[in-house]
Amino acid sequence: MSLALLISLLLLSFHLSNAQPNPGYYPSYRFKSSQFYRAFNNLWGPQHQSVTGDQSSVTIWLDRNSGSGFKSRHPFISGYFGASIKLQPGYTAGVITAFYLSNNQAHPGFHDEVDIEFLGTTPGKPYTLQTNVYIRGSGDGRIIGREMKFHLWFDPTAAFHNYAISWSPYEIIFFVDDIPIRRYPKKSANTFPLRPMWLYGSIWDASSWATDNGKYKADYRYQPFVARFTKFIVRGCSPWSPRRCRGAPSSPSGGGLSNRQYMAMHWAQSRYMVYNYCRDPKRDHSLTPECWS
Repeated sequence: MSLALLISLLLLSFHLSNAQPNPGYYPSYRFKSSQFYRAFNNLWGPQHQSVTGDQSSVTIWLDRNSGSGFKSRHPFISGYFGASIKLQPGYTAGVITAFYLSNNQAHPGFHDEVDIEFLGTTPGKPYTLQTNVYIRGSGDGRIIGREMKFHLWFDPTAAFHNYAISWSPYEIIFFVDDIPIRRYPKKSANTFPLRPMWLYGSIWDASSWATDNGKYKADYRYQPFVARFTKFIVRGCSPWSPRRCRGAPSSPSGGGLSNRQYMAMHWAQSRYMVYNYCRDPKRDHSLTPECWS
């Protein structure tokens, strides 16, 4: 059987199957998890943050008084950044739970950011996982988001699931339970984040846009809104690392994705992607040249 035919058959089987495919490579199992305070500090809302005694997990929550966030001790220029997260069931409209890279504090109004965000929802509706990439100036009055949104193939409130960002000088890959759901390649220096970023986690009120473009707001009758994080994997290169430093590999070959990983990504996108900024006719695609380059 030819390789091309084999790949075609595997693609067809992935497309037809409801079961999560085997990507053939599991980066979340390759590295030891970090204790919370070895990797992070509280950023805000310390009274809304609880760390377990062994520092393996942190719980953060939002109520009408405050949300909470944490930030990595050090910046990075590349790496693999993952956490297992469990979300709150029920009414969570307007609430954002986020795990992301950013340099907003170093470059306010002119920053880079790579987001995994869970957009709160109403009972009976699925959570939306939003991935996003901002490059130099997302706060300059001409906000240029690069959103891709997904409804997941499992209930993210029923158990912990792993979410991760792999960032190299050449590409950004988003993973859910080691399934690559999105690859954002570097096509030019103008459309790719290259400056150091810190790793963050947070929960906060984004009622103005988070759920159905702000139709449903945070309702504090349901407070507190809780998010739980564990199994932190923070494996990256800092700006001061030796030149030989390499982040955690995203595939068996080191970088990029294997054929099997590409097929798993096709499965996720064809079945569970609900929005792609490049396919939105209302967007000004002269501002997102990577969509057509």
